[in-house]
Amino acid sequence: MTAAQIREAFLSFFEKQAHRRITSSSLVPAGDPTLLFTNAGMVQFKDVFTGRETRDYSRATSTQKCVRAGGKHNDLDNVGFTARHHTFFEMLGNFSFGDYFKADAVKWAWDFVTGELKIPVERLSVTVFKGEDGIPADDEAAELWAKAGVPRNRIHRLGKADNFWSMGDVGACGPCSEIYVYLPEGPVDEKNKPGESDAWLEIWNLVFMQFERKADGTLVNLPKPSIDTGAGLERTAAYVQGKKSNYDTDLFTGIIAKVEQLSGKKYGATWGPNAHSDAAMRVIADHARATAFLVADGVQPSNEGRGYVLRRIMRRAIRHGEQTLELENVFFFECVDAVIDTMSVAYPELKEKRSFLLEVAKHEEESFRKTLKNGRKRFTQEQARLEKSNSKVISGEAAWDLHQTYGFPIDLTQIMAREVDLTVDMDGYEKAKAASSTSGALTNAGATADAYMKLASELKETKFLGYETTGAEGTVQALLKGGARVEVVKQGDEFEFVCDQTPFYGESGGQVGDSGNASGVAKPPGATPSGSETGAKLAISDAQKPAGGLIVHRAKVISGSLAVHDKLTLEVDTIRRQKIRANHSATHLLHKALKVVLGDTVNQKGSVVSPELLRFDFSHYNPMTKAEQDKVEDLVNGWIRENQESQTRVMAIADAKAAGAVALFGEKYGEQVRVVTVHSESTELCGGTHVKRSGDIGYFRIESESSVASGVRRIVAFTGDAAVKASREAAAELHQRLETEGANARKKIKDLERKLEEAAVRAASGTAKAAENVQEINGIKLVTQRIEPADANVFRQLWDNYKTKDGYVVGLGGTTADGKALVLVGVSQNLISRVKAGDAIRVMAAEVGGKGGGKPEMAQAGGPDPSKIPQAFEKLISLVKGA
Repeated sequence: MTAAQIREAFLSFFEKQAHRRITSSSLVPAGDPTLLFTNAGMVQFKDVFTGRETRDYSRATSTQKCVRAGGKHNDLDNVGFTARHHTFFEMLGNFSFGDYFKADAVKWAWDFVTGELKIPVERLSVTVFKGEDGIPADDEAAELWAKAGVPRNRIHRLGKADNFWSMGDVGACGPCSEIYVYLPEGPVDEKNKPGESDAWLEIWNLVFMQFERKADGTLVNLPKPSIDTGAGLERTAAYVQGKKSNYDTDLFTGIIAKVEQLSGKKYGATWGPNAHSDAAMRVIADHARATAFLVADGVQPSNEGRGYVLRRIMRRAIRHGEQTLELENVFFFECVDAVIDTMSVAYPELKEKRSFLLEVAKHEEESFRKTLKNGRKRFTQEQARLEKSNSKVISGEAAWDLHQTYGFPIDLTQIMAREVDLTVDMDGYEKAKAASSTSGALTNAGATADAYMKLASELKETKFLGYETTGAEGTVQALLKGGARVEVVKQGDEFEFVCDQTPFYGESGGQVGDSGNASGVAKPPGATPSGSETGAKLAISDAQKPAGGLIVHRAKVISGSLAVHDKLTLEVDTIRRQKIRANHSATHLLHKALKVVLGDTVNQKGSVVSPELLRFDFSHYNPMTKAEQDKVEDLVNGWIRENQESQTRVMAIADAKAAGAVALFGEKYGEQVRVVTVHSESTELCGGTHVKRSGDIGYFRIESESSVASGVRRIVAFTGDAAVKASREAAAELHQRLETEGANARKKIKDLERKLEEAAVRAASGTAKAAENVQEINGIKLVTQRIEPADANVFRQLWDNYKTKDGYVVGLGGTTADGKALVLVGVSQNLISRVKAGDAIRVMAAEVGGKGGGKPEMAQAGGPDPSKIPQAFEKLISLVKGA
């Protein structure tokens, strides 16, 4: 069976057992800040298992995309050097949400393995929980396996480490059973036991969610026990196809064949002279798969969070190709293309986003090859320094500098160190990383997150009425003050509250929460006292969705008091809501216009929709030209003038995607989705609030376009009155500038010339300040001058005095009028082969906490810390000494 046949056989088998076939969720877990990547099939069902979410089915089956790289689930270092470690893999699973339990789960698993996959019974074993720490043995599972047809001598008992699962210190938990296959040829050696011997390979894990662990450690039976199973497709395919390694299956052979073609090397001599080549090919094949799927799910290489993990994966593969396989030209995008060819039938999003995936892969490799060249030089310098001092340890500071300045992931530095018999001081590296304000990490969910999650598990989902109305009544379900539950709040208190229903939109999908007011509904005569007074008045400043479907209002009591179970009349600020509507609808039109002007590789990377403005982040590598921005504005305003009626429909997510609706990165969608068509040109899945007609937006204006990360651009725009006001202010500013520039031009030029002459005279006469210095190093005349206050024009004009001369490197620095550091480096034409201004400015910029760039002959940068300018000069001096 091919891997595709195994995948389909699994899903079809469980569909016949009344399971709903569910599409794989994104590799980026929606609404779960504790998890870096989706790493198991149950992740998308976590809220269903805990009861926070309900669906219209109680049985599900899926093939889930998974990544384990980064965080505690990290297989990256082993990938390529073992037969079965991967960063990306597929997990087959069947799930029961309080429906069937052990008997059916065991029977179906055994029937599928022996019947559909036709694995001989004599090559199989199973394990069950043996009982430990007062938890009883799972004798029930053992009897069910025997009843299903497993020989009793092949039912083995293992402890908690292998056969007991817990969601956390408290909560759902239960025993596991695993199915193993015997790998060696010939009869099974019964002395080898599954879970103890590598002769047995686990292919399927069945988790029986049977208990709830209380805070005191006691276990109680769950009222509705559930099933979560997972079978790795890659290892299952390897066994079924008779392969010793996952990399020999048809999931990888096409990708490895592409690497063979590109490198001119043959794969297959694992223990011969080409062993390193084989490992490199496996690394590239695996990492190309991870890259394709992560980028397709909205992750892009960057220096923080998920993007940094992706960058490590990509650069590890590129370095193996460049170093081990001697691939001199950009190659990795072609390997990603081979992944698309192999996997796009099962995952059509790969084919849909092909051009963008290839662009990201190509751009990252081109960028890394440049930094690799410079980083190798820095690594060689560090290696030479260690040889002189008879040391074998690269300092943590040097390793962090390789990462920070040259983009070397730490594992790459470790690999290069091992190749020359060195090690890396990892403790020192972590300290240097922690001390850097630019080190990236996923943020902690916050101390109140647990309180919100607990609240969401106890209360029903808040019913949102805001699509139809901006005013409604609701009953208070919970009050929170200072993060703690309370029964009553009184005048002057700032607090949070949850109602059973509300017209207030809770911040999500980029749209900010509503504000407004509320008033208590008078209690009828004879009503049970609640501890509150009638006529409470509240000012509501915000509404959030911190957990599940819970909408939490943030408010202050203006008068009276409020208690749990009181009724409130809730009124949204309608003027503010209308501005938000206009900006949200304009965001949809902007997204479409960008795709028209820049191409289908444009994808939303984030957004903020507020009453004041809209901010839209999108995937694109180059700055937009003025002509492109004008074209986008014209398209959006044209659609606004057409004043088409907006349409909203609720449908199955599969039908919505088939109809061309755009699903946005980072959003969590249920089986039923809301589809918004603001204009016939734009249809997206969206839970936000929108205008009734496109003409209600009024007018659209782009205020700015900028870069926020590698491959990500940002547009800030206005609509309606704010757009008109911005246009008038821009026109007035331009008129004022034209009036004043003519009068000031001559004075400004004279002032600059005077500053330049004074600085030049000081430098030439040797009477410069202490911060100024002229020295000769390796035949290079190095000039370093600090000029206060710093002025970019002065710096450039001062460099003009030197740039026509041979043999000079000039470094200038100072503090600008707004208190920031400014540095500039100029290099004479005859020295560019030895020293490049762009390389030098990056090193200096890092010292002052900033970034910069420029041409080989001249570059400048800014940063927030002018106190480090002397250290920046020292970096420049060191660079020149090494030239």
